[in-house]
Amino acid sequence: MFRETPADHLRMPDRAGVLRAAEKIRAILPPTPLLPLEVNGTRLWAKAENLQPIGAFKIRGGWHRLTDMTPEERARGVIAVSSGNHAQGIAWAARELGVRATIVMPHNAPQVKLDATRALGAEVVLYERPREDRDAVAARLVEERGAVLAHAFGDPWVIEGQGSAGVEIMEQLGRQPSRIVAPCGGGGLAAGLALACPDSAIVPVEPEGWDTVGQSLAEGKVRAISSGPVTVCDALQPPATKQINLAVLSGRSDPGVTVTDAEVREAQRFAFAKLKLVVEPGGAAALAAALAGKVMLDAHTVIMLTGGNTDADSFAKVITHAD
Repeated sequence: MFRETPADHLRMPDRAGVLRAAEKIRAILPPTPLLPLEVNGTRLWAKAENLQPIGAFKIRGGWHRLTDMTPEERARGVIAVSSGNHAQGIAWAARELGVRATIVMPHNAPQVKLDATRALGAEVVLYERPREDRDAVAARLVEERGAVLAHAFGDPWVIEGQGSAGVEIMEQLGRQPSRIVAPCGGGGLAAGLALACPDSAIVPVEPEGWDTVGQSLAEGKVRAISSGPVTVCDALQPPATKQINLAVLSGRSDPGVTVTDAEVREAQRFAFAKLKLVVEPGGAAALAAALAGKVMLDAHTVIMLTGGNTDADSFAKVITHAD
């Protein structure tokens, strides 16, 4: 069952918050590379967020969220819900700041993501996906422990933090891109990029059957997906976006496009062959849409490669076509 969380009733994120988040990120992390790439005869750019210390862009939102917590809030600890990348972003920030972190993760999350989250010092609480409501599990823990909820995409600080990637892109390009094509789960990154780059078209890309953001944009209201198909994009299958994301994206983003598992695997192979990068399935969704001819491309297009957290065996099977 879809339910709202306390994060839905916080302040709205804004561009000033994105710029402030970018300053905080700049102080602790170097910018990720903006790499030249040719796709179907068009030269464009790829933002390699898979090269972040935790292997994903989620470190941005995690750092902005926790560094804006008051001392009293930090003492209470933080709780997050994630299939793995937001988990590591929160856990990394919590370790750096001395905050207790508890992450609600699906029982079938990739083992590499479960192990990495625990290695960063976070407590992991498993839930049964799709039988259990992950937001309900998190809400119960928040009530029991008095901790602060840091939602993976429906939190204004998290949205602003993810938008810091857009600020970096502008600095690296020397202008706003014509469009940014981004993998999309709940819409936190897409919303952040929309705030960061107000003159850029934002194109969210979701797995086939999990286009909760696309459907919500098309209908003008939050649309929940009770049970989508099995997908290799473990990081991109929340049951619904949040009103806060929809409010930011409405009028700023087209409904977006969807990609198949086969298209995603082809994108992983392409990134490895052309850029020598390891990209996880969800992190390759935007590239998959570009390769499949599903989005417009030009010289000022930026494709987000959002994560690289996949285990060696799974990646080897993709690269060797043994998947």
